[in-house]
Amino acid sequence: MKTATPFSEADLKAVAQVLESAAIHAELGPLFRDIGLEESADMGGLSKWKRILNVFAVSQTQNQTGNYTMKLIQMFLSPRRFVSRPSEFETLREGINQLLSFRGFELHPSGKFSAVTPASTIDEARARASRLRNELERRGVHCDVLAFCRPELMQENYFHAMLEATKSVSEKIRQKTGLSGDAGDLSTRAFSLGKSGSPALAFNSLKTDTDRSEQNGLMNLCVGMFGSFRNTTAHRAKITWSVEEQDALDLLTLVSFIHRRLDQAVKA
Repeated sequence: MKTATPFSEADLKAVAQVLESAAIHAELGPLFRDIGLEESADMGGLSKWKRILNVFAVSQTQNQTGNYTMKLIQMFLSPRRFVSRPSEFETLREGINQLLSFRGFELHPSGKFSAVTPASTIDEARARASRLRNELERRGVHCDVLAFCRPELMQENYFHAMLEATKSVSEKIRQKTGLSGDAGDLSTRAFSLGKSGSPALAFNSLKTDTDRSEQNGLMNLCVGMFGSFRNTTAHRAKITWSVEEQDALDLLTLVSFIHRRLDQAVKA
């Protein structure tokens, strides 16, 4: 990662307060040491966010760079630390990304940063994201879908949230099958019964005609979803394709259903 400009004191405090719930006191020292930072000897009795803030401030003063703060964010929000707490991970990542969006960075579910267009205002984006997320939570959608209801994506309207959500289906199929490719072609290769009657990934036991019919139906559902949404959002300019909130809700609910079925699918 390139050299990051130092954070302001207010930004450091805000980041420290978000990260406070990501670790217990006993974990802070080892997390600091993992990136070569040490606390002062007189940190006892401070709250967690003040301990984090102190380490941030000292490292910036010494190095005149925000890199250590960025590295510590990655360390605190490493996906491996939240394997059994995915919802907590997404909540923390969303909070950090709201702050980082003004600096032109985004922390991905992989734990890696990427550059984004710096935000100028997120009031409307936050309201839009909150409204969408609340409705999806009411519907009980899959946790992998909620990751795409963030202000950074909502600033680009619903267009990019839908695009990224469909990408997540391809990514899960690749992870579960080891296949390469994307979208409809990947779905066909992963789920098609073919001449052997044995797909790369099975949604059920495939023992009966009904089972095999469901397998084909879910394959076609994935192919149709990608054809209707993934290919459209990937190849058409946002300005030429208006996406309404109801469209986004329905698509993300469909993506949730597919994620649940993929979680239960097994290699045939």
